[in-house]
Amino acid sequence: MKWLTDSWYQKHPLRWLLLPLSFLYRLIILFRKQAYQRDILTRHKMPVPVIIVGNISVGGTGKTPFVIWLAEQLQLAGFHPGIISRGYGSKAPAYPFEVKADSDVREAGDEPLLISRRTACPVVIDPNRSQAAVHLLSRHHCDVLISDDGLQHYALQRDIEITLVDSERRFGNKLCLPAGPLREPMSRLKAVDFVVHNGDGSSQLYQMQLNADAWINLKDPEKRLPVNAFAEKEVHAIAGIGNPQRFFDRLCEHKIIVHPHAFVDHHAYRVQDLNFGDDLPLLMTEKDAVKCLSFAQENYWYLPVSAHIDASLLKAIIDKLKDPSHG
Repeated sequence: MKWLTDSWYQKHPLRWLLLPLSFLYRLIILFRKQAYQRDILTRHKMPVPVIIVGNISVGGTGKTPFVIWLAEQLQLAGFHPGIISRGYGSKAPAYPFEVKADSDVREAGDEPLLISRRTACPVVIDPNRSQAAVHLLSRHHCDVLISDDGLQHYALQRDIEITLVDSERRFGNKLCLPAGPLREPMSRLKAVDFVVHNGDGSSQLYQMQLNADAWINLKDPEKRLPVNAFAEKEVHAIAGIGNPQRFFDRLCEHKIIVHPHAFVDHHAYRVQDLNFGDDLPLLMTEKDAVKCLSFAQENYWYLPVSAHIDASLLKAIIDKLKDPSHG
């Protein structure tokens, strides 16, 4: 499907052929949204504030590192957050499923497992996010819920909506699926509480930068190398994320000679996927690493990143959480 996603970000005649389907898609999401707003379809209100972290476009925008940042910052501010997720790609024995730091990635899904390990917050996955929220709150004393994705999951009422935007790719041709990358029209951004732009080149109020400190060895996490350790060296790099090219470009910025291998988002790696016929170092994202631990080799390295965002965003979020009139 790469040919389709490529057509969203460059001039391509395919968009005109798919435009009627985009109009139909927009009508469906409009009617569905209004059905929830008019209580034709049931919305579930939680007893604690709910923060939705999502996007209006298909593909990676940095939601996972933002969720980790938000959970950590709320903990430092004295809150007790819980996190819910659809658990895309997971194969849990039953749902809702509580993700632990030692959960099997096949059952938990890559992003929920990563979030659990990084935040130590309770994490519950379920395609029905309302059900996940109820389950989590019945077992943990949380005073705020963070939904990883779910901006379009209107069955769950929300108190704060935060939308992430990729500053490089932005909104492509600004058309809705399938002619373009948008899950909802651009006008949706006017209704959310905060818009956060991931990356450079943005003059928007809230910007997020992803910073890395060191490469960590999958086989022995005590082994660490500085970010520039592979400069001028030849490596293989894998990425099964929403926007693999962002990771490959980041490596090239550090003057690494990269043989890139892009996989679909949430790809379930097998040993043979990473057999490239040589002993060059293999570099990957932290999200990829959680799926490769069971067969890690000594030359496998991952690069954890941390989100850095202006403190004014956290203050604004906390102010809304403490405002009894909000939501």
